[in-house]
Amino acid sequence: MEKIDVNKFHFKNFDISDLKKHLTTKTVPAKATLLYQGDVAENVYIVEQGLLRLWNNDDGRDITFQFFFENQMVSSFESLYLNQPSNFSIESLEDTTVQVLSKKSFEEILDSHEDVRQFFTQTICKRFIDYTHYFLSRIKENPQDRYEELVETEPEILKRVPQYYIASYLGITPVSLSRIRNKSN
Repeated sequence: MEKIDVNKFHFKNFDISDLKKHLTTKTVPAKATLLYQGDVAENVYIVEQGLLRLWNNDDGRDITFQFFFENQMVSSFESLYLNQPSNFSIESLEDTTVQVLSKKSFEEILDSHEDVRQFFTQTICKRFIDYTHYFLSRIKENPQDRYEELVETEPEILKRVPQYYIASYLGITPVSLSRIRNKSN
């Protein structure tokens, strides 16, 4: 997932200070929920410090779809765009500080600045490409292969995310993850 440093945005027709006027800073402790599954998303979050996860509760079964670290953007974009209940929750796994952009401000900026719209469209498209890869790997690869790919491509997850959530992300139980890790070492 691509990192976004708000301070390094460079657009032809948009001054970054205009974006900063729309952002509010929010700090939450670990295990805080920013969006509950079933609620309509009203914000876009940019992680300043900390760690968020996007997940779904499937009748008590925890399914983690993605983790978001510093300078990454998250929302339930389907909910935000369609104004429908979210299929996902967003929660902090560490004490986390986010920059919050309201849906109204987000839409105003996108409607009035084509270069910003293109940037966010590219960012969201990359997110959905990541999802496509995630879903295909869950179908095509065995858990050992998924774990090895995670080790190779996303080492930050292994360093910062609790094992339970890594197992949820890989689609396996924590016991299976422990076995795979022991076999890999």
